[in-house]
Amino acid sequence: MLDASPLRVPSPCLHGDRGCGGCDWLHVAPSGQEGLRAAIVRDALERIGRLEVPEIRVGEDSAPGGGHRTTVRAAVAGGRAGIRHRGSHEPVRHDSCLVAHPLVEEVLVDGRFGDASGVVIRAGARTGERMVIVSPRAEEVSVPSDVVVVGDDELRAGRRVWIHEEVAGRRWRISGRSFFQSNPAAADHLVEIVAAAVAGAGPGALVDLYAGVGLFAGTVGDGREVVAVERSASSVADLRVNLAGRSPAPTIVRVPVEDWTASPAGVVVADPAREGLGKAGARAVLAAAAGRIVLVSCDAGALGRDARLLVDGGYRLVSVELVGMFGFTSNVEVVTVFDRLDPGGD
Repeated sequence: MLDASPLRVPSPCLHGDRGCGGCDWLHVAPSGQEGLRAAIVRDALERIGRLEVPEIRVGEDSAPGGGHRTTVRAAVAGGRAGIRHRGSHEPVRHDSCLVAHPLVEEVLVDGRFGDASGVVIRAGARTGERMVIVSPRAEEVSVPSDVVVVGDDELRAGRRVWIHEEVAGRRWRISGRSFFQSNPAAADHLVEIVAAAVAGAGPGALVDLYAGVGLFAGTVGDGREVVAVERSASSVADLRVNLAGRSPAPTIVRVPVEDWTASPAGVVVADPAREGLGKAGARAVLAAAAGRIVLVSCDAGALGRDARLLVDGGYRLVSVELVGMFGFTSNVEVVTVFDRLDPGGD
């Protein structure tokens, strides 16, 4: 290194210096991380999507000091859990973790997991509830008494366990196999951004694709008819609980988005997994013929590819906004809004 960037700082985590693969931006000042993520997103939209990119709005980091992640996936060796070493499956053992929420950090550091090979530690930051999912089975596990312990084999056999979290002023049930945002403060901001985009859409139904446990279907589009599409049986079970009492009553469709028979929509919200929509998912989104599409992406490359598919399908990119979800990493969380062109293409 000949000249250090002004954003370069000493690593605040000794475990990262020892090779822990959990955080790749320990050397970047927290104040500069969102700007660098914006540059990554712009590059993906311009280079991969071949698009003219509007100004990228950058939100504040929700937890610049760390302690924000409420879900941690760790490897286990000799009964001890640790984040995998960069480029390896071997765990780095921790006596602390910069980014884990304290409820998770305690279990990561002090928990013992017998002959397990891996563990997922989850917590509700605002409810205090905790759960560990131990692979392949939960035997000789020692964790605090309030932690729900379940083996991956039990989940595959049909056992149901869950915790709760509070986001956007609501309480959410989250089962062991269900996805939920692992930074509740950032999830609050994410909901605000999506709600504003939906509020600016024309009339018609709200279709929530990759609906998960209902974070968007349960918080945005008040007064609209809601169609929620999700493939995971675990998430759909949570979705039914979390959306109970919503008026008008939502339509819940358990099917892969790619196989969904599209229904007309005023606005589509799509929050796919890291690989993005892909061609099949984009076809499903476009088939709804919505006036507005709100896309939530957690991978810049996938966003670039998906944006190109939506633009080729008759939409224009109107806004890009980053959410400060993943401090001390290069991971991104981006909300992009696309509006349908009129028949003349204007």
